[in-house]
Amino acid sequence: MTTTPPATAQDGPLLVLTQKRIWIIFSALIAGMLLSSLDQTIVSTAMPTIVGELGGVEHQAWITTAYLLATTVVMPVYGKFGDVLGRRTLFLVAIALFTLASVGCALATGFWGFVAFRAMQGLGGGGLMILSQAIIADIVPASERGKYMGPLGGIFGLSAVAGPLLGGYFVDHQTWQWAFYINIPIGVVAFAVAWFTLTLPHKRVTRRIDVAGVVLLSVATTCLIFFTEFGGNAEHGWGAATTWAWAAGMLLAGALFVWNEARAEDPIIPLGLFRNPVFVNATAIGLTLGLGMFAAIAFVPTFLQMSSGTSAAESGLLMLPMMAGLMGSSIWSGIMISRTGRYRGYPIAGTLVTAAAMLALTTLAADTPIWLICVYLFVFGAGLGLIMQVIVLVVQNAVDPAMVGTATSTNNYFREVGAALGVAIFGAIFTNNLSEKLTAVFTGAGASADQAGQATATLDPQTLAQLPGPVRDGIVTAYADSLAPVFWYLIPFMLLAFLLALLLRQIPLSDTAGMVARGEAIGGEDAARYDAEQREAARTPAGHREEPAGTPAP
Repeated sequence: MTTTPPATAQDGPLLVLTQKRIWIIFSALIAGMLLSSLDQTIVSTAMPTIVGELGGVEHQAWITTAYLLATTVVMPVYGKFGDVLGRRTLFLVAIALFTLASVGCALATGFWGFVAFRAMQGLGGGGLMILSQAIIADIVPASERGKYMGPLGGIFGLSAVAGPLLGGYFVDHQTWQWAFYINIPIGVVAFAVAWFTLTLPHKRVTRRIDVAGVVLLSVATTCLIFFTEFGGNAEHGWGAATTWAWAAGMLLAGALFVWNEARAEDPIIPLGLFRNPVFVNATAIGLTLGLGMFAAIAFVPTFLQMSSGTSAAESGLLMLPMMAGLMGSSIWSGIMISRTGRYRGYPIAGTLVTAAAMLALTTLAADTPIWLICVYLFVFGAGLGLIMQVIVLVVQNAVDPAMVGTATSTNNYFREVGAALGVAIFGAIFTNNLSEKLTAVFTGAGASADQAGQATATLDPQTLAQLPGPVRDGIVTAYADSLAPVFWYLIPFMLLAFLLALLLRQIPLSDTAGMVARGEAIGGEDAARYDAEQREAARTPAGHREEPAGTPAP
C-alpha cells in the first residue's frame, strides 16, 4: 500500500456508520449518479437531430469529446480535494454545476455554444462520478463493497436504457431541448436528497494545495485531446504544424507536471501510486477499456438511426439489450465478489466477451436484422458490466484509506483519457469517411460541391426521410460503410486489456471502511452496538442515564 500522511484534520464528532445510515447516504449517491449518467445517454439518440439543426454534422464528435475532456480534467481535482476538504460540499457543487449547464445546453442557439455548455456539464459530471465511488469506499468495507458498486453500475445501465428512450421520445414528439430540460427537476431533487442525507465530516487543510499540479494537468490533458482531434480532422491532419504544436504542448506540460508532483508538498496525483503494481495494472485496464468502450457507445445510436432507418425512439429501444446485459453482469459480479472475496476472473472474462461483441459489430450493415443487432449489443453490455465497477473496487482496495479519493479519481482519469482519445480518434475516422461518402452521394445526385457540403452539414433523420429513394439508400449505405469498419480498430485494445487482466494480482479485500480506518467514524459491530445503546437510551426515562463525553454523532 501507498501511505501518505493526512493533509487535513477533522472537525466534529465521529460518524456512526449504522446500516440505516449507509443506505441513506447511498440514496444520495444514486440520485447523483442518475443525474450524470442519464444525460449522457439522452444525448446519444438526440445527437443526429442536434447536429443537424445546429449545423455541425462534420464536428459531431466534439459533443462527446467536450464532455469527456472536461470530465477528465476535473476528476483528479475532485478526488484529491475530496480527500483534503471532505466530499459533501464538493458533491453538492457538482450537482448544481451540472444542472445549470443543462439549462445552457437547452438554450444554446449555435453548435459551438452548445459544445461549451456540454463541457460545463462535464465539470459537474466528473465530480458526481468520482465522489460517488469515493464515498462508497468511505462508508463500506471493500469486502462488502461489491454489493453497492454493482447497483451503481446498474444505475448507469438503467439510465442508459431510459436515456435513449427519453431522448428518442423528445426528438420524435417534442424538441431535442427537452433532453436537457428534464435534468432540471432531476437535479433539484438530487441536490435536495444530497443536502439532507449526505452527512459526512468536514475537514481542515493542514498542507498546501497543489494548485500548480491542477493547472499543469489540465493543460496537458487539453493539449492531448486537441492533438488527437486536429490529427484526425481532415482540415488539419497529422502532418499539420498546428497538430504537432498541440503535441509539443502536451509533452511540455506533462513533463512539468511530473516534475511538480515530485516536489509538491501534497501532490494532486502522488507519483508513489505508480509504484503499486495492482493500481498500475487496474488503471491500465481502465485506459484500454475507455479507448474501446466509449467510442462504440457514442456512435451506435447514430448508426441505428441513420443506417437502419429507425426513428430516435426506436434506436433508444434497440439499446435496451446492451444496458440489460450491463446491469445484469454488473450487479451479479458485485454480489459474487462480496460472497467469495475474489475479483480477478471477472475482468478476464469481461474483456474477452467485449472483444467478441466488437468482432460481431464489424459485420453491421444496412440490411443486418434488428434482432441480431440486439444480440450483439447484449453481449457487448454484459462484457462491460464485468469490468467497469470491478477495477474501481480493485484500485480502492489496493491503496491506503487516506488516498482512496485520489486513487479512485486517478484510475478514472486514465479511463476517461482513453475514452476521450477513443472518441476523438475513432470518431474522426468515422466522420471523415462519412463526410466523403455523403458528399459523393449528394454530388452524384446532381448537387454542386457547395450544396453537397451544406447538405452534409445539416443532415438529420427528419431530412433523410424526405429525400428521394436512391439518395436515401446511398446515405444509409454511407453510414453503414463508415461506422462498422471502425470496430476493427477497437478490437486490439480489448485484447490488450485481456492480457493486462491476466496479470492482475488477487489480494485480500479489506474488512474496514475508509472512514473507520482513518479514524473519522465507527462501523461494523461497534456501530451496531452503539445504535442498540442509543435505542435503549431512548426508552430509558430522562435523568437515569448519562452520556459519556465525546459521544459520536448519531
